[in-house]
Amino acid sequence: MFLSLSLTLPSPPPPSDRPQLPMRLASIPLPQSHCLPSLLSTHLSSKLSFQQNAVGNAMPAMVSLQQSYNENMAMVGLDSMKRANSTLEDYCRTCFMFHGLDVSKPQTIFKYLPILSFTESYIYQLDKMNENLLPTLTDGDSVFGGKDEEETQVLLTCFSNDPFKPLETLLECEGLLTQRIRDELKHAEEYWALERKLSFALINKEEILLEDVMRANSLRSFDYRILNLILYQLRGAKVDELHMEFLSISEFLVEVSDDLYDYEDDVLQNSFNMLRMFVKIYGASTAPSMLAKCISEAEDRYKTLLESLDPQLSLSYLKRCEEDTKEGGTISRPSLGAWTIPTVIPDEEMYRSKLKSDTS
Repeated sequence: MFLSLSLTLPSPPPPSDRPQLPMRLASIPLPQSHCLPSLLSTHLSSKLSFQQNAVGNAMPAMVSLQQSYNENMAMVGLDSMKRANSTLEDYCRTCFMFHGLDVSKPQTIFKYLPILSFTESYIYQLDKMNENLLPTLTDGDSVFGGKDEEETQVLLTCFSNDPFKPLETLLECEGLLTQRIRDELKHAEEYWALERKLSFALINKEEILLEDVMRANSLRSFDYRILNLILYQLRGAKVDELHMEFLSISEFLVEVSDDLYDYEDDVLQNSFNMLRMFVKIYGASTAPSMLAKCISEAEDRYKTLLESLDPQLSLSYLKRCEEDTKEGGTISRPSLGAWTIPTVIPDEEMYRSKLKSDTS
């Protein structure tokens, strides 16, 4: 049974009687038209599809509507926002000072928080999808993250179809997208692809190239670089190349420090880890010294750049490192020279088997 509703709308007043908008409202800029066509066409086509199916089964049209929006609009889930929260806090406390912003003032954080939080959450969302594509071990066999073939293909399709396009569209509509941000988003995709490649190589005992490992590690912390570039745009400021280079080498050391701390867990989970890769390339006896050399070279560059910073900024950053060490959070910035390389695991398969038998 269908109900027919008829609405009678009041006639609009004559032009002379209509209230006039204040002049200051007339100058509000509209969104750039090139940002809207795909979203509008998606909405209209989906709406028509729903109307055409109203007499029959409306569910396919509703699914089509949801899928269309997912393909064209940048969306994030609550879980991704929760996972991104600690990283976002660290970013604000560590990087805001390089933008001349006082992180102790709430209004400073909230002024820029929406777009920074959304971007970091979007990245975490894709990172979780990438984790589901990494091979895990089930009874000694390598599998695609324990997922079925259909789900794996969906994830692979996502990463092959420009996964950052919705975010780029959003940033462009906000007037924030630059070519450099586009490049960093491509670097994120490159890192995830290398991470999958290297993880599969370790599991399948294939050759690992040093250039792939070093390239992957240099691409890590891409999210901090993206957030910094967005913050420069939000502030209408020119990118400070010295600050970007210093933060990049600093994050390199942070990533290596995390790898050393999480080494055993990364072996169990088959996660990208510099020490794991060096053991595969150089062997168990040589890997620690080669990694120590890599760390020493990075520290030398770090010291040089630190001395090039404004003295007050250098002191503020070192104070932040001390705070981080005392708090013992999930992100740790080691003191220079204070490195402990764990005992390497020559045979990862045997290590996992032994641990499994000990806990069973």
